Amino acid sequence: MDARVHSSAAAAPESAGATRSANSGLVFDNRFARLPGVFYTRVSPTPLPDPYLVAKSDAAAARLGLAPGNFDDPDFIAALTGSTPLAGADPLAAVYSGHQFGVYVPRLGDGRALLLGEIVGPGGERWEMQLKGAGKTPYSRMGDGRAVLRSSIREFLASEAMHGLGIPTTRALAVTGSDYPVVRETVETAAVVTRLAPSFVRFGSFEYFYWTEQHDALKQLADFIIDRFYPEARASAQPYLALLEAVARRTARLVAQWQGIGFCHGVLNSDNMSILGLTIDYGPYGFIDGFDAGHICNHSDEHGRYAYNMQPQIGHWNLYALGQALVPLTEDVDATKAAIDTYLDEYSRAIDEVYHAKLGLTTLQPGDEALITGLIELLNANHTDWTLFWRRLATLRTDAAVPQDDSAVRDLFVDRAAFDAWAASYRARLVSEASVDAERATRMNRVNPKYVLRNHLAETAIRRARGEEGPRDFREIARLLAILSRPYEEQPEHEAYAGAPPEWAQSLHLSCSS
Repeated sequence: MDARVHSSAAAAPESAGATRSANSGLVFDNRFARLPGVFYTRVSPTPLPDPYLVAKSDAAAARLGLAPGNFDDPDFIAALTGSTPLAGADPLAAVYSGHQFGVYVPRLGDGRALLLGEIVGPGGERWEMQLKGAGKTPYSRMGDGRAVLRSSIREFLASEAMHGLGIPTTRALAVTGSDYPVVRETVETAAVVTRLAPSFVRFGSFEYFYWTEQHDALKQLADFIIDRFYPEARASAQPYLALLEAVARRTARLVAQWQGIGFCHGVLNSDNMSILGLTIDYGPYGFIDGFDAGHICNHSDEHGRYAYNMQPQIGHWNLYALGQALVPLTEDVDATKAAIDTYLDEYSRAIDEVYHAKLGLTTLQPGDEALITGLIELLNANHTDWTLFWRRLATLRTDAAVPQDDSAVRDLFVDRAAFDAWAASYRARLVSEASVDAERATRMNRVNPKYVLRNHLAETAIRRARGEEGPRDFREIARLLAILSRPYEEQPEHEAYAGAPPEWAQSLHLSCSS
């Protein structure tokens, strides 16, 4: 996560207004809850019967200052499920709107999420804690406010896997479950994800106050975000334009990282875009297996609006939705457009940096764009496994004194002659900057992961957790979490988790209910 996200965290942990939770030891200082009630509705979680722990992230827990024994306490597990009050919390559901599949929806809000409060962790880092699946809120519309075990495990694993990859993201502290039935396509069991973020404010939060013409509230929200997360914007002569430009740059860098890792979000509505440039709201996401530039990971996305190759364009589109909402503050349409369009140059630079790093190149040279474009077209034509290709490419050698054996990467292609032609250009390019094979391989393996959360890996963990293959077993979730926390390391004992997906994985389909 970008360290600047926590730029306001210098306040002492026991600052004025902070309270230490008697039943968890967490220090709460609920700044969002001190904003006027126009931003949210206070609502308590709806209890679930007989809650139990499904999974936990010790790494996320450490950021909050939680003791190891917290997860052994049934009362703490009940608090994470919404069944027992957590001392110091001030539960609320935030209101927002947004563009969903390009259509403006005037009132959305936290329909199944509740912000418990803001926790001041060791060293002053601040994390908002949110329960997803804790029951109905005024913004649930026709929903039941619940989440199911299947989707909760997917969000938990994705949040922590993306953090392991070094991509800005919300975090997940835990998944708690209950055997309480929840109806989706079938009857499933309920679960709650405890999510963490410096802030859950999103583009749609600003859209709501623009479209309802509550411009004083719009300004108050912008000031809240600037003062806590973008202090450099406050120093600008035009702080709201500076805020928009900073968000555009962060968003551009985030999307470039998604593209490089082969990640598809699936539902890039403007209400699913973080004002802090974090990956947020994991639903029908996916990591690409066989590369298809037009890959659609969301079965509900019939027109491919959020396909992999559309993500850069959609990031820009959503910034226009945010920029429009900020016009009452920026007061200059042309300047607002210019601030939004900083995304274009920033993305161009960021994606160029991503691919140069993935290829192990340390210099910029004429012809690099053609080399990269030619590779992407080659991967697309051959549906080459994205993760395996980049990892194995590090084994390619340029040293003329060493016999050349490209089979590890070459065998990933149907059209091997086309790969050979590209590889010859790549070798020549490496030689032109006097690349040292061993050093390049080390660099490449730092940015090209061996392990990603492929859909079949998550599905296997879900099936075991649901007891579809015998007694209910949560150990595969913990195993995956441990592997994905070190995605760039070899981990020979877990080699099976780095392979191509099995044939049955082709039948997996994810939708907005996922």
